[in-house]
This record gives sequence, C-alpha cells and structure tokens, in this order.
Amino acid sequence: MSKNKVTFGLDKVHIAFVDTTATEQPAWKAPVAVPGAVRWTPEAQGESSPFYADNMTYYVATSNNGYTGELEMANIPDEILSELLGWVIDDNGMLVEVADAQPKKFALLGQVQGDQRNRRFVYYDCQATRPAKERTTKGDTVEPNTDVLNITISPIEVDNRMIVKGDMELSDTNATAFNGFFTTVYTPVITPAGA
Repeated sequence: MSKNKVTFGLDKVHIAFVDTTATEQPAWKAPVAVPGAVRWTPEAQGESSPFYADNMTYYVATSNNGYTGELEMANIPDEILSELLGWVIDDNGMLVEVADAQPKKFALLGQVQGDQRNRRFVYYDCQATRPAKERTTKGDTVEPNTDVLNITISPIEVDNRMIVKGDMELSDTNATAFNGFFTTVYTPVITPAGA
C-alpha cells in the first residue's frame, strides 16, 4: 500500500531488451540506463461494454489492451536506437535508418519520486516506433531538442497471468527487490490464496 500522498518527477529510465536466446520465456537482458528522462505519458488502451437488463446496467465487460504512450528523452544514444529499431551504425559511426528493419521488444523501467517514498515501475512488453525530433534554430536562449518515442505496451503472459506493468514502492519488507529493481527485470511473486 502506498505511503505517498503525491508522486512527481521521472528519472532512472532503463530499457531491457527481450532475450530471445533464453530457454524460458519471457526473459530480458540486463536493463541499460538511458539518462535524460523528460516525460512519460502512458494512456490506457481497452474498452468497456455495458450490458443492460432490468432497466439498468446489469453487467460491464472490460478489456485491458495495454497502453500507448510517448517517452520523451533529452537524447537517446545511437547504440540504444540502433538495437531498439533494428537500425545499424556504419563503420564511421553514422546511425543509419533501415527502411525494412524490425524493431525489438523491450521492457521499460523507471522511477517517480513520492513525497514519502520513491516508486519504481516496469512495463513488460514494449515496442517503439521511429522517434520524432524537432530541429530548430538557436535564438536568444538555448532550448534543447528532445527525442520522442511512441511506444505500444501489450499484455504478456508471466506465470499463467496476463500482466502489463508493475509498480513497486519501497517498504519495510521489500528493500532487496526494490534496490535490485534496475539490475534485472522484476517479475511478480504472487503466493496463491490459502497457501
């Protein structure tokens, strides 16, 4: 249960690419820090369908189709972009956009601050499209240009559950998991009811 009244800020953004060579799936490679977090705006995808009976809403069916969102970063390193989008870096260090490249799936991790305790998050099944980047001239003041990735997050099966994301706030009992959050992609540990 959260101890925070409010959360704010965004930092510690990490990307963990899916490890397709692992014997057990899903699996991710070690998270890689991407400095320069500006904004993350996930929007829930899905719908609700009401069923009417007895002159009222009798039942509502809902679907969770994950999220779509924009991740704005100060600058995404070329090495991350090339792996993320399937692009290549040539022999002279030029990042080359490949038209028929296949983007890689990844987990997105990060942290928001709270008035009491920090809160860390992970979105498990992400895929990005080419970043938008505005190029503007320098005026009286310098305003940095940023990279904006459009990301689609889908549900993924982990231990017979379809999950989308997880949020973890530091508590008196989870310090080990919280402190190791950016070392490996944390997956839920759920004890069955009555066990």
